[in-house]
Amino acid sequence: MTEQLTPREFEVLGLLAMGFMNPEIAEQLVVSVRTVEAHRSAILRKTGCRTRAELTAFALDHGVVRR
Repeated sequence: MTEQLTPREFEVLGLLAMGFMNPEIAEQLVVSVRTVEAHRSAILRKTGCRTRAELTAFALDHGVVRR
């Protein structure tokens, strides 16, 4: 399922799963908060997740991040 994500979406998913907030991700990736929000929306749609907690579980289940 992660193969549907773009490399940038994959990167954003990992940062979200590690607990970074949108402004922190934007600063780290040198993009706007709005861009991060757009990536997050696309990730939610592509994964079928509805919350940040579900995204974190998804990332752990699919090896995007490790415990």
